[in-house]
Amino acid sequence: MTERPDLLTNPRSDRVRMVKRLSGRSVRLRHSQFLVEGPQGVREAVRHAPERVRDLYLSAEAAGRHPEILREARDAVRHVHLTTTEVLAAMSGDAQGVLAVVHAEPVAELPAGGLRLVAVLPWAADPGNLGTVIRAADAAGADAVVVGPGSVEPTNPKVVRATAGSLFHLPVVPVADVGELVARVRADGAQVLAAAADGAWDLDDLADRALLPGPAATTDPDLRRPTAWLFGNEAHGLREDERALADAVVGVPIHGLAESLNVATAATLCLYASARAQRR
Repeated sequence: MTERPDLLTNPRSDRVRMVKRLSGRSVRLRHSQFLVEGPQGVREAVRHAPERVRDLYLSAEAAGRHPEILREARDAVRHVHLTTTEVLAAMSGDAQGVLAVVHAEPVAELPAGGLRLVAVLPWAADPGNLGTVIRAADAAGADAVVVGPGSVEPTNPKVVRATAGSLFHLPVVPVADVGELVARVRADGAQVLAAAADGAWDLDDLADRALLPGPAATTDPDLRRPTAWLFGNEAHGLREDERALADAVVGVPIHGLAESLNVATAATLCLYASARAQRR
């Protein structure tokens, strides 16, 4: 059997070792590149940020399963490589045969003017939860996700996988000072709501009130208004100084016996409640 000249076959090559090293934070920061693993994430990178995709790797088997990725990549991405299954496995254990090396974008910023819905996480330490919040914010139509200085980096491989491609649909904005960010969105006319289990306001009640006729309230929290939601750390919730940034603290009601909701689930419910109210 004659080996194809365009097929990468050596799982111990320098290229393979370099790609694998991008799973480490220091290497990602040094090279301003990160990995996107799996067909869904890579598909969205190719469709929505092709200029940032440095290299795309597909096993021959995956290319057959996902011909649309290969077709779109060959039209939009400069370097597309077919590999053996062994090469992809050496690069990443989570690639499912499809992997991209993507340039980290310059520091993202909030869209200018007219913000309707923003998720703010001062210190989201769990990468799976952060990725899920980004995905939920995207699905709810949010304008951006903001991460504070205590949060895991959005290019962490677990974060990227959990976003399922949503990382390429909306800006994920790192900020050094959440207080300054809150002041900015409030100056633009948004209310700031904090989600906490002991919130004085009930999310279900606010959702019901948003269905009533009449203009949005300007003093009490009103889900129809432009809103920045503050979501706390997985283990410790929001600190007192972070709660103090909010105009109101809102609790997600628990109707069963569960002790609590994790931050990603609570964020999804809050963001969708706002999105529904704003759509009306």
